[in-house]
Order: sequence, then C-alpha cells, then structure tokens
Amino acid sequence: MKYKLACFDVDGTLIDNITFSWQLFHDYFQTDKHRREDAKMKFYNRKISYKEWAEHDIGLWKEKNANKKDFFEAMEKGGLKLMEGAMETLIELKKRKIKLAIISGSLNIMLEKFIPNYNEIFDDVFLSRIYFDENGDIARIEATEYDMEGKALALRKIAEREKIKLEECVFVGDYLNDKKIMEEAGLAIAFNCRFDELKNAADVVIDKKDLREILRHLD
Repeated sequence: MKYKLACFDVDGTLIDNITFSWQLFHDYFQTDKHRREDAKMKFYNRKISYKEWAEHDIGLWKEKNANKKDFFEAMEKGGLKLMEGAMETLIELKKRKIKLAIISGSLNIMLEKFIPNYNEIFDDVFLSRIYFDENGDIARIEATEYDMEGKALALRKIAEREKIKLEECVFVGDYLNDKKIMEEAGLAIAFNCRFDELKNAADVVIDKKDLREILRHLD
C-alpha cells in the first residue's frame, strides 16, 4: 500500500527526553499545583473544554511573566533534544511525496527550538500556539482543540480535504492520548512508548529511539 499522509506527535516522538512539554514549563515557572489540578479535573469531568483547559494553564505562565527566552531556557535545562533520525526521516518522507502533519497537544515553541523551519516541512500543524510580542512576552495564545480524542478529528479533517483514505494515513505517537487516532489511521506506529494499552492499539511497535526505524514500514 502506498501511504499518502504521515502524522506525528511531538513530545516523546519528534522531540526526545520529554513526556509532557506542559509539565516541563509548569515545573520551570513553578505554577500553582492546586489551580492546575482543579482545571485538569474540570476538563476530565467535562465541565470545561480542552481548549479552555489549555488557555487556563498558559494563563498561569503569563501570571509568572514567562518570557520567550525562559521557555527556551526550560528546554535546555530539561535536556530536550531532537529525536535521533528525525530530520532524515522527514526529508525522506518528503522525497517520497508523502504529506506531513503534526497532530499534537504540544506547543509551537517546542518546534521553534528544534525544527525552526517546521512550517516549510509540514503541510498541516495542529498544536497549541503561543505568540510573543517584540519583548518576548506572551501576547496571545491559540489553544488547540485537537488533542485527546480530537486528534482523530484532525486526521479526518486533513484526509477529507486532501481526498486521502484513512487507510492511506500513518500516525506515529507515544502516549495514551494517541489511542483514538491510532484506531483511525491505516498504519499506527507506537514509537518510544511505555504503555501496553497503546502498543496493543498499534500496528507496529518501535522501541529503538531512532525515527528512521519507521521508514521500512512505509514502503
């Protein structure tokens, strides 16, 4: 089968040494754990949307006067790096004329640091965005609606627009919020994953931390 669309998660998939970028920044800015937990429970109890939850948490960073350089410093201190083989894999997929997408609950600041030209590489990017003013302060935010179960909606949205069948779509991810989209994609790859539940939902499991390992499954 010829795959026409490859979608990627960010934290733990394209970027190594990270489970949740949100948690990394909360720890760095030392935001109020009680307020964070309260918003999280409101989301899981369906009292607020995912978008409202994300906006709430970014608001906590804003209260701490989080500056763009602070986000970059948090990533450096956290030891984050681009996943081994990430750029070679993306370049190879582009050569094969496969459309590329990000479908993630992560943040644009992560890609800005590790794949600065991500807008040229990816045809579609679904994640939360923080926009900074000329001083590097948070100016505005655009929280994604396409995390958790919404990831599958993003996949369907791209496939429909591009007239690609779902069985011609690939998704590569590592966390439990990827389960729904994995059930929809024609080829689901659990990469660098610690969860049996997700591994069981995947068609392919790759434990080696090298994204190039996915390429032989896309022939």
